[in-house]
Amino acid sequence: MGVNIEIGELALTGFGSINADRVAESFQRELTRLLTEHPVPFTGREIDLVGGAPPLPPTRSARRLGQALARAVHSGLLEAGP
Repeated sequence: MGVNIEIGELALTGFGSINADRVAESFQRELTRLLTEHPVPFTGREIDLVGGAPPLPPTRSARRLGQALARAVHSGLLEAGP
């Protein structure tokens, strides 16, 4: 079973110049790890997580930002579960 997560647009403000590709790589790696270690029960439906994300920590590290984003998405998936 696979999980398809679609992010239409992600706008990061207040982080200065940060490498978006590195943020995306870190996000994907961390979310994959979280979903592997802590699966989310899916029922074949779409879940919209727009808005309500917790504040992200101030950082200039693309890796840390990607990890924080992945944790926020994973948390939202757990809360929106069946």
